[in-house]
Amino acid sequence: MSALRRKFGDDYQVVTTSSSSAGLQGQGPQQQQQQQQQLVPRKKRQRFVDKNGRCNVQHGNLGSETSRYLSDLFTTLVDLKWRWNLFIFILTYTVAWLFMASMWWVIAYTRGDLNKAHVGNYTPCVANVYNFPSAFLFFIETEATIGYGYRYITDKCPEGIILFLFQSILGSIVDAFLIGCMFIKMSQPKKRAETLMFSEHSVISMRDGKLTLMFRVGNLRNSHMVSAQIRCKLLKSRQTPEGEFLPLDQLELDVGFSTGADQLFLVSPLTICHVIDAKSPFYDLSQRSMQAEQFEIVVILEGIVETTGMTCQARTSYTEDEVLWGHRFFPVISLEEGFFKVDYSQFHATFEVPTPPYSVKEQEEMLLMSSPLIAPAITNTKERHNSVECLDGIDDISTKLPSKLQKITGREDFPKKLLRMSSTTSEKAYSLGDLPMKLQRISSVPGNSEEKLVSKTTKMLSDPMSQSVADLPPKLQKMSGGTARMEGNLPAKLRKMNSDRFT
Repeated sequence: MSALRRKFGDDYQVVTTSSSSAGLQGQGPQQQQQQQQQLVPRKKRQRFVDKNGRCNVQHGNLGSETSRYLSDLFTTLVDLKWRWNLFIFILTYTVAWLFMASMWWVIAYTRGDLNKAHVGNYTPCVANVYNFPSAFLFFIETEATIGYGYRYITDKCPEGIILFLFQSILGSIVDAFLIGCMFIKMSQPKKRAETLMFSEHSVISMRDGKLTLMFRVGNLRNSHMVSAQIRCKLLKSRQTPEGEFLPLDQLELDVGFSTGADQLFLVSPLTICHVIDAKSPFYDLSQRSMQAEQFEIVVILEGIVETTGMTCQARTSYTEDEVLWGHRFFPVISLEEGFFKVDYSQFHATFEVPTPPYSVKEQEEMLLMSSPLIAPAITNTKERHNSVECLDGIDDISTKLPSKLQKITGREDFPKKLLRMSSTTSEKAYSLGDLPMKLQRISSVPGNSEEKLVSKTTKMLSDPMSQSVADLPPKLQKMSGGTARMEGNLPAKLRKMNSDRFT
């Protein structure tokens, strides 16, 4: 199969010719699609932070701001690469030595010591200095405090004494600056981060009944990281409602800041968890939508090196291609005889586990649709207040009745219970109004238990006296026969008391 490849920067596109398309016609549609996907290489993902922790950021067009680097020369030298540090180290000492040797040669030349050095009764400024190499050797012997004893300064040369003092001060400054710079460069804890491991992939699966993003960290050394703390940042491009485009918007991923789980005791490999909930940036992330997303998770591990007491920081990142949905890490710790063994060969290994492919938002919506009776509380407080006032009024009326009438009814709190049932029905009616339309349709299906309860309560409210009479004994039911009949069977004294109380 012949194909033409066109290069546009780092991207390659495969253009199929007629002969190759004719060869593909004899294959099935699935085979053709798979073969075409294999021909087109995927574009390389541009990372903000590499896997080794290096940030892919270059500062350009500084202009006059480059002078700020010279104001902090020591930090600038420490931040340079090793080859530049060694070059500056050698160049500085070489220039200083040549300059000081030239100064001693100039003194000998101006005094005429180069021509009169072999005269017996002549006292030169520096003994046995005849030329520039001998002046250079004298400076090296003095600077390095070697002191062979063959070349030495005499008391007949005041300018030589002043130059000797200047040479000692300048040499101490150069030694302190360059040797201190090299010492700080060598003692930097950057290499300590090489023994801090991060898993190659991060995984998303269920843990403790919640969808969780997880990755693993480990420490290869026996020395501990004191006060180790871990942080996570989500880098994702977004556009604000005002139309502003943010190319690298940084969002915080909670890895246990509120519970203290971000403070690590990093003796053995640990699995860091980010629970995906309504506050998480991954609240609406599903397995399908993750294929179209572009984001980068930056992990920052900080701690104090136990041996040196210096702060160390290790970094890594995970792109959307390095997040495995429905996977879990293999266990790496096993109990041996007298100790715990860590198997780092399984540090990066994962295995698949059953995980719903839906986002947390979709799962909550499906759970709400499957349970229509779970509704929010009533928000109409006015109706609730009116029902309570009605109950209080019924209580007052019932307390005003004579004790004989209360015994005849047999149930003192019967109207109150009916009103409670009616208030419950009204609350559920209001709560169903707060539900989405789909749930209101489900709740409005005929034969539903809610509708039966409402109809039953309405029937009881429409005919409360018949219900109360039905609960009376047979003898009292014969006496009652209705409200007027009950009043007619009462003695005259009770009828008068009732008329006085209700009027």
